[in-house]
Amino acid sequence: MVNKIILASASKSRADLLQGAGLDIECCPADLDENLIKSEGLSVRQTALKLSFAKAMAVSEKYPGSYIIGADQMMECEGQRYDKPVDQKEAKKQLMDLRGKIHHLISAVSIVKNGELIWSYAQDAELEMRDFSDMFLDCYLEDIGDDVLTTVGGYRLESKGVQLFSRIEGDYFTILGLPLLALLEFLRSRDILTR
Repeated sequence: MVNKIILASASKSRADLLQGAGLDIECCPADLDENLIKSEGLSVRQTALKLSFAKAMAVSEKYPGSYIIGADQMMECEGQRYDKPVDQKEAKKQLMDLRGKIHHLISAVSIVKNGELIWSYAQDAELEMRDFSDMFLDCYLEDIGDDVLTTVGGYRLESKGVQLFSRIEGDYFTILGLPLLALLEFLRSRDILTR
């Protein structure tokens, strides 16, 4: 199939965003040790871009002639990087660290075709968490359950996580993990999508 689009990810959020925008995609998670790239000492933006590229490249060989979309999101607060929490205890610690502070989400996307990078892009958003109470945090974690483990920072802006914030600046889709508007514009510029 010409112009087949593959998402090199198991992320339900990213797949939902692409499908919601009308793209017919297939998902194929990349088998990649992200920690190798994260330990290279690159900036948060560079790391997110490199991870998005590496994910797309890891899947590219399986789908010759297809457009492979790799994406990654990283978070930084006061010089510290955050990953997805591994358990509820770590999620609570992350949220307590972020409480009352400004942090940045950087979402990166790369497109690879036939083993070559044809486009990459990164966009950031600035979010300020309100100074929520311990009681609110405990109720939030109980309500959201293990969903807290699926996102960096332990929140989903598209659900109850929005109550954690006092201010948000940036593209909504970028916050959800994919700079969708820029991606769609690129796909239209290449006639992969109708203009």
